[in-house]
Amino acid sequence: MPNFNKVYLMGNLTRDPEMKTTPKGTPVCQLGMAVNRTYKDPSGEQHEETTFVDIEAWGWQAETISKYVSKGRPLFVEGRLKLDTWENKEGEKRSRMKVVMENFQFISQRGEGEGYSSDSVPEARPSSSAPSQKSEDIEEDVPF
Repeated sequence: MPNFNKVYLMGNLTRDPEMKTTPKGTPVCQLGMAVNRTYKDPSGEQHEETTFVDIEAWGWQAETISKYVSKGRPLFVEGRLKLDTWENKEGEKRSRMKVVMENFQFISQRGEGEGYSSDSVPEARPSSSAPSQKSEDIEEDVPF
């Protein structure tokens, strides 16, 4: 049976990102996001519900997130669900669902200009042997 595990979220950070490093030196960043949903019930009354999501970023994405984003800032995240399980001090089994970030995009707040994607932060991009093609060059090739 095929499987698919993909999450897309857009919301505001609920706390400043917490940057740590694994014993092998890999950067890891923990952050929290609030995602709002507005809906109308059958009687037409409008409601708002907020879902709080824990997110984990690794490597260069963790470094970029911790450097450029803070509490209250909007962020678009693409990732996958992961279930962490453990036993607490009393021996009880515990679990927590989180999103492991695979890609992200900075979202500008009103009046701050355009947003930035993870591909547009030059010092955070992994080095590539192939030269990148600028968006202006790509737009000139579009026939419409």
